[in-house]
Amino acid sequence: MSQPRLHPIDVIRFYAENGVDIALDEIAPNRLAEPAKIIEGHKFEVPKREASKPFGAPPASSRPVAAQRNIAPPAAPETAIRDAGQLAANAKTLDELRAAVESFDGCALKTTAMRTVFADGNSQARIMFVGEGPGAEEDREGLPFVGRSGKLLDRMIGAIGLDRTSAYIANIIPWRPPGNRTPTPQESAICLPFIKRQIELANPDILVCLGGPSATTLLELREGITRTRGRWFEYDTGQRKIKAVALFHPAYLLRSPAHKKLAWQDLLSIKKALNG
Repeated sequence: MSQPRLHPIDVIRFYAENGVDIALDEIAPNRLAEPAKIIEGHKFEVPKREASKPFGAPPASSRPVAAQRNIAPPAAPETAIRDAGQLAANAKTLDELRAAVESFDGCALKTTAMRTVFADGNSQARIMFVGEGPGAEEDREGLPFVGRSGKLLDRMIGAIGLDRTSAYIANIIPWRPPGNRTPTPQESAICLPFIKRQIELANPDILVCLGGPSATTLLELREGITRTRGRWFEYDTGQRKIKAVALFHPAYLLRSPAHKKLAWQDLLSIKKALNG
């Protein structure tokens, strides 16, 4: 007895639950364009048909990262970390650093991401927010914190008189991990030189680590976010020491709204530090 066909919505739901939520190619592969097949001793030439270019398709240089198939295989982790450090150190401005990040092929996450998510906001702002990595919406738009958590972040900083013209926003990882999984320690280590140089070049007066992974990576803390949030630390750029604080990630607050009261207390502390 034949099984009933799945509804397309059920198929999409299955893919989404398993982390398959973005198509990597703009053009569907032509499954008929395969090498000659041998069937029962006879050779059949399968006709090759060239896939047509979709109407209005952008040039290859402007397509998402994953659609450009000239990305070289990632180097060994040690080599990638060394290369990232050299590229970051050679960047004298944030524009040069952005170009260095976009040209870097040492992190495997770049091969599955649609876009490089570098930063948003005002790079001259006195305050800089750093999260862990982009999600699906951020990957599609190429900007950090533009999804649901981004909208909450906008409301949070708006409550203390800030917006994206008076704050600078970035992530430790500039490429979205597939299925929004947690970046591996190796991936974070490879990208770390870039975010460190980004903080150094932006040179804010206050650094806000959004979420535990950001605080653990940048401030080298061993305690969890519930114990470190609201406490002030120092972040050493090598040029100067910056006041730093850990704040609940907006995505966490969406899942745990009861902790918004604590986040509000921390935001008031940040506002006081900015006005001090």
